[in-house]
Amino acid sequence: MNILQINSSARVAGSHSTNLANQVSARLQEQHANANFKLRDLAITPQPALDETALQALFTPADKRSPEQAARVALDDALIAEIQAADVLVIGAPMYNFGISSQLKNWIDAISRAGVTFRYTATGPEGLLKGKKVYVVLTRGGLYRNTPNDTQMPYLKAFFAFLGMTDVEFIYAEGLAMGTEGEQRAISEAQSQIEALVA
Repeated sequence: MNILQINSSARVAGSHSTNLANQVSARLQEQHANANFKLRDLAITPQPALDETALQALFTPADKRSPEQAARVALDDALIAEIQAADVLVIGAPMYNFGISSQLKNWIDAISRAGVTFRYTATGPEGLLKGKKVYVVLTRGGLYRNTPNDTQMPYLKAFFAFLGMTDVEFIYAEGLAMGTEGEQRAISEAQSQIEALVA
């Protein structure tokens, strides 16, 4: 089994989403002693945003790309290779201003490539990353689950399904900014979800 963990907090240290994602990965490794583990922390090695250089590079044939364009595509290729090799994905996803972090959005843009991770067919799009298990740790300062303000979960669920990944479990830690008691309760509830879902 190959486990890929993506940390998308802007924080290198002290992140609830990272700490809880670490617990998911640790539990998986306890259950699968021979598992290979790969960590990509997007705060330590940030992926650049999708910009004009990246778009021009992607639409330029490989043998005609400039060195700058080739280097830009190579960054995306590395992320795509990681997710293609993974059997299980563990995503730490904090909520920033009602959405995902820019770090996670840049990763999403990097791995979304027509003809590689998805393709268009006569009957519609088809994801090419089928058969993977995904665990997403959602951390929020407030309480948004099952409300219109929970934009993270529907977006991520739709995105992973678009790439062929439909076996997705969401782990919630909410109320983290609602006092010490609320923070402790949120972490405890998330840990209980991890124990129940990563079994």
